[in-house]
Amino acid sequence: MTWADAFPNLLIGLREGLEAGLVISILLAALRRTAGEGRRTSTAPVWLGVVGAVAVAASFATVLTFSTDVLSSSGQETVGGLLSVLAVILVTGMVFWMRKTAASLSGELRSKVAAASQVGAGALAATAFLAVGREGLETTLFLWTAARASGETVSPLVGAGLGLALACLVCWLLFRRAIRINLGVFFSRTALALLVITAGVLAYGLGELQNAGLLPGRTWLAFDVSGTIPTSSWWVTLITGVTELTTRMTVLQVVAWAVYLAVAVTLFVRASRSPATARPAPEANPSPATAGQPAGTQAPGAPAPQAQSVPAGDSPAPRDRAGFLSRRSPWAVGAVIVLVPALLATGAVVFLPSGGSAAAGTRVTVTSSGCATGWSAAHSGTQTFQVVNRSGRAGEINLDNSSGAIVAEIETLGPATTGSMSATLGAGEYTFKCLMSGKGTTSSQTVTIGAGSGSGGKAPVAVKRVSVAELKPAAAQYRAYVAPKLATLAKQVAAVRRDIDGHHLDTARKDWLPAQLTWDEIGAAYGSFGDLGDAIDGLPQGLPGGVHDKNFTGLHRLEYGLWHHGSTGELLPVAKRLETDVATLRKKLPQVTVDPTDLPVRSHEILEDALRDRLTGAADQGSGDMYAETEADIKGTRVVLDELAPLIKPRSPKLLPTAAAQLDALESALRATRTGSGWQPFPDVPLARRQQVDARIGTVLETLASVPDLLEVPISR
Repeated sequence: MTWADAFPNLLIGLREGLEAGLVISILLAALRRTAGEGRRTSTAPVWLGVVGAVAVAASFATVLTFSTDVLSSSGQETVGGLLSVLAVILVTGMVFWMRKTAASLSGELRSKVAAASQVGAGALAATAFLAVGREGLETTLFLWTAARASGETVSPLVGAGLGLALACLVCWLLFRRAIRINLGVFFSRTALALLVITAGVLAYGLGELQNAGLLPGRTWLAFDVSGTIPTSSWWVTLITGVTELTTRMTVLQVVAWAVYLAVAVTLFVRASRSPATARPAPEANPSPATAGQPAGTQAPGAPAPQAQSVPAGDSPAPRDRAGFLSRRSPWAVGAVIVLVPALLATGAVVFLPSGGSAAAGTRVTVTSSGCATGWSAAHSGTQTFQVVNRSGRAGEINLDNSSGAIVAEIETLGPATTGSMSATLGAGEYTFKCLMSGKGTTSSQTVTIGAGSGSGGKAPVAVKRVSVAELKPAAAQYRAYVAPKLATLAKQVAAVRRDIDGHHLDTARKDWLPAQLTWDEIGAAYGSFGDLGDAIDGLPQGLPGGVHDKNFTGLHRLEYGLWHHGSTGELLPVAKRLETDVATLRKKLPQVTVDPTDLPVRSHEILEDALRDRLTGAADQGSGDMYAETEADIKGTRVVLDELAPLIKPRSPKLLPTAAAQLDALESALRATRTGSGWQPFPDVPLARRQQVDARIGTVLETLASVPDLLEVPISR
């Protein structure tokens, strides 16, 4: 068990338990006062309502756990991400709601108890159930998502249990007036810590949605220090456990974490200060009974305020409004609110399709100390493994052959879940590898499959895992390729600027295309240049002013002006700024970080962007040179493939020759659109030629789509 993973849930359990305990204390005190002095009244309806609320929370947790068990890895990531975001919304709302309504909570609950007491014990049980049930559902959802974010079940559950037990003890002592605690200060202080934990859960949820493909930017990393910082070290475990920050996070996760924390903490601090100016001065001798209450609330033992009379006819009597509950005993109502959620949860679990049936395949188990225990034999051919995760952590499960290549995998297997893994095995040796969160890689025993054993079936080519270190040489080669290209671009942009300065706009139009093509050939590094890349080659789409927006600059802004009768006075400042931006990029290039994991993605995306932006005309600002630019994109794609060739060839020997032939065919189709005087404007190209280009770029994109998967770096855990 790790205390760093237990602490966030301990804090959640303590705070939420105190909130629920405070509600229960107020309900019990209000019930005692409603009965009048010297009269005893049964508190069973309140406790039945509390038990019902606990039953709903437990049923909700059961459905969450078992419903995600039968989902695919992508489905689990989707559900986990969506519920994490929902938990963030609910907990954030709860924090601000508690700050706003703490002063009126006691009176509000007492009025409900008074009304329910007039209706009957059944209504009193329902009131307690509704008052406590909301706290229970919020707590369950947040604890569940916090446990998933930590990748472990034991530590978060122990922490939550300790927090709830401590909350029960504190509430009992408060009710017995054995201790005094300023709950207002307690909730304010713990709210700040809770907001930090909530920010981490938000980052985790967005990361899960990115892994599921519902949000973009999965490969756009803000940082990845997993290769330099050991994830099992105590201080990394402490930081990760408390804040949910990991050693590898995307830009979206980091931005969401920082923005949420900045906005939420700022608003909470302002909300905490604003009532202080309007709060009346405290009494000189406050009642001891109120010392443990939040500002503005009565202690459970304080005298109840006199109920105000309601004129006849103003509102119907409570018994008339809730006649159904007035005729029901508290035991009947209690049975309904306790048994119905349990029966619904049981039905949901029973009727869900099983994700771990032994009949569905070979069952192997991942534990805290072992990987795929129970796996001792296998046969050749296609088979399914049911991988049961009892390690208490999330992680990735791979089935490797003797060379270390991956035959089958489950990218993310959550704690206490079961995932299916299908594989077609041939003769050879196979080993399960388990990469669990916060732990080193563990392996199963090696199982040997002899030739001719079991059913037939051709085994697919296994893919050997690629690491960031293996991709770094390709990134270094690409950086060396970019530097001379930028030097050429600087000369070409200077030529365009001189043409405009000399009022030779026809010459500027001719000189513009070589500059644009040089930039296009840099293709794979676009995302690494940040704002400078947008300044040099940004498009007007998305800008408030479109082509007239002041932030529309660079090569495409020159294109628009040169082909839309722009004047020298209008275009010269644009050309000068472009010249400055290119010079700045050349100067900063040694500090620009080209993410090695981006290269496999860009090997496909360069031409994918060409199909989306160029061949549809979306990127054209008047020159009509889309086919010329697409040919430059082919050159950029070839460069990336050449740099990745040492990694691609052993994993897919036929991919590069196939892609080269298809790129040649696409290049031939593009050149067929030229005339003796050069490239034809896109609208002048015959339809048959355009269709041929579209068909061939689609073919090569299908081939290149396998490169990112082939060279995918596993998620750091």
